[in-house]
Amino acid sequence: MVEGKKPHKGEGHRRRLREKFLTSGLDGFHDYEVIELLFTLGTPRKDCKDQAKAALKRFKTLQAVIEAPPEQLQEIKGVGPKNIFGIKLVQAVAERYLKKRLIKKDPIRSSKELFDYLYHALRDKKREIFKLVFLDAQNKIIAIEDLFEGTLTASSVYPREVVQMALRHHAAGLFLVHNHPSGEPKPSREDRRITRELIHACRVMGITVHEHLIIGDNTYFSFADHGYIAEMNREYEASMRS
Repeated sequence: MVEGKKPHKGEGHRRRLREKFLTSGLDGFHDYEVIELLFTLGTPRKDCKDQAKAALKRFKTLQAVIEAPPEQLQEIKGVGPKNIFGIKLVQAVAERYLKKRLIKKDPIRSSKELFDYLYHALRDKKREIFKLVFLDAQNKIIAIEDLFEGTLTASSVYPREVVQMALRHHAAGLFLVHNHPSGEPKPSREDRRITRELIHACRVMGITVHEHLIIGDNTYFSFADHGYIAEMNREYEASMRS
C-alpha cells in the first residue's frame, strides 16, 4: 500500500479470501464468495461482495451466473464490463480446458463417460447446442465442434455438412451430443429422425455414428444404450439390400 493512502473497503476481506483459496482451494467457500473473487479480477480496488450476492440471488446458482450473458450480468447494480471480465474468463478457460483434456486421450467406452466429460459444457444452457465429437479409428477424440445453437429441426442440421466436417477431420466415427434446456433428455420425434438421417448419411461415406447423447438436468439419454443406434444401422443395411 502507498504510504498515506487508506486501504479500500474490503481489502482485508479480499486478501483473506485469496489466502483461503491458495491454502485449501474452494473448499468451504460460499458460491457468492467465488463470484466475488471473479468480479475482483477486473476491478482489484473495488468491493464486490454486494454485487456477487445480487448476482447469485438473480441467477440462483453459481453455474447460472457463469453462463449468464454479459448484458444480463451488467443489469445488476454496480456490475460493469470490467467486473464481468473474470466471470467470462473463467468460463472460457474451463471450456477450453475440458475440451483439450479430451483430445487424443483414452477412448471413451461408455455413454456415462461421454456424459461426464461434456455435462459441464452443456448444463444450464438456455438454448440447445448440437455438438459433433470426431473420433479416429481407435475411438479417440480428435476434435469437438459446435454444429449449431438453437432448436433442433430439419433446417438446422444438414447431413451433408456433418459428413464434410467429418471428412475434413479425417474422422472414422462420430458422437452426436446435444442438450435439452428443459432438463428432460427424452428424445423427440425430430431427435430420432435427425439421428437416423445422420447415421445413414455417414454410413454412405464409411463413417460410423456410435452415439447420440441428449443431456438434461444431471441426467442423459443414450441412443446407443437404448438400442436405437443398432436399429437405425439395421434399417440402413436393409435399405441397401432392397
